[in-house]
Amino acid sequence: MEKHERQLVVDQLNASRDRILLTVEGLSPEQWAFRPAEGRWSIGECLEHVIRVENRVRDLIANKLRDEKPQPEKRLSADQAKTRDAEAANAVLDRSAPRQAPEPVRPTGLWPTPGDLLAEFRRCRSATSEFAASTQGDLRSYFHPHGALGEIDCYQWLILLSLHGARHAAQMEEVKAAPGFPRAITASQSQT
Repeated sequence: MEKHERQLVVDQLNASRDRILLTVEGLSPEQWAFRPAEGRWSIGECLEHVIRVENRVRDLIANKLRDEKPQPEKRLSADQAKTRDAEAANAVLDRSAPRQAPEPVRPTGLWPTPGDLLAEFRRCRSATSEFAASTQGDLRSYFHPHGALGEIDCYQWLILLSLHGARHAAQMEEVKAAPGFPRAITASQSQT
């Protein structure tokens, strides 16, 4: 991974972490659990999904680097890689068509309270950021299929991962803007 590629991923991880934390700051338990419609996820469920995907993809990349041989013969040219990188980034951020999450990364209530979710998100994101900042593997020579994009290299998986939080931060913001989202109780209201 080139220095500028590493920095891009780390910056995107930091930006989505900050956006998620800002989006959930001060929410009540009712706001965390509010679902805007039948079959739609709550803010808490969105965050659990982010955690599940992040742990799964980070482990997938680390396991490939540890257990498999690189395939440099499959490596894309610089121009092809740049095009595929952009396709991966655009695909994860595009919320115009709903996607169905695979069963292993759907929320199940594993972290039952907002505090538990936030603690796990911080731990998970810290591990991912550390991995992105320190891995020495040639991510461009390891490959794994993606359901929508086909076979992509592990750096492109890292791009997806670095932007996945931003995708769901936008979803959380939509939940907060949905009709019926519980109003926050101000200090003066709670004293009456």
